[in-house]
Amino acid sequence: MLGFITRPPRQLLSLLCTGNRLPRISVLCTQPRPRAMEVSSSTSWELPLVAVCQVTSTPNKQENFKTCAELVLEAARLGACLAFLPEAFDFIARNPAETLQLSEPLDGDLLGRYSQLARECGIWLSLGGFHERGQDWEQTQKIYNCHVLLNNKGLVVATYRKTHLCDVEIPGQGPMRESNSTMPGTILEPPISTPAGKVGLAICYDMRFPELSLKLAQAGAEILTYPSAFGSVTGPAHWEPVSS
Repeated sequence: MLGFITRPPRQLLSLLCTGNRLPRISVLCTQPRPRAMEVSSSTSWELPLVAVCQVTSTPNKQENFKTCAELVLEAARLGACLAFLPEAFDFIARNPAETLQLSEPLDGDLLGRYSQLARECGIWLSLGGFHERGQDWEQTQKIYNCHVLLNNKGLVVATYRKTHLCDVEIPGQGPMRESNSTMPGTILEPPISTPAGKVGLAICYDMRFPELSLKLAQAGAEILTYPSAFGSVTGPAHWEPVSS
């Protein structure tokens, strides 16, 4: 599913953090529009058009890329300057061992394909949670949950590695231990200037820790991002009470 938002950056903040369902693309946009931030014939500025892409990832990375690429291509065709993809856009494995097996470094094949996609479409991409094999992979045999921001030339302009890992007890399902296969990040990435405004990078469970949001806001962030892959239990436990 693909949704669009055309609001000033400060209004984008609340829309992207509410977790509300967005209407389908056919309801919001029926005609291609000029590139966001492009000067029109009357010399007035277009408000930035931002695309929020919703996908259901599987262990099949090729099929996941195909689905995401179709959404990004459509977003670019309709004039979006920035497209957001969710946490685990690359894949969701069946077990921790498969997660480690399918993970890749930032300079691997999959991210290279997304860089090419951004470059060919001329669009910024927020890749909300990439299963990254870091430089310490050989020592730790663990990965990072990495939010990658690509510019419209396909270059990596920022990376944020999730600092708050989701280690929780789920009623009726047992424990969820992200830390079993994932290392926590240690650095908060400063807000990044994009055509849609200054974007602060976070991921999923980070939303439970307001200090991170406050720090990003104090640093000038106009848009706070929480790309997520919550389940049927963890989703309502976070989006509804935390964003209200």
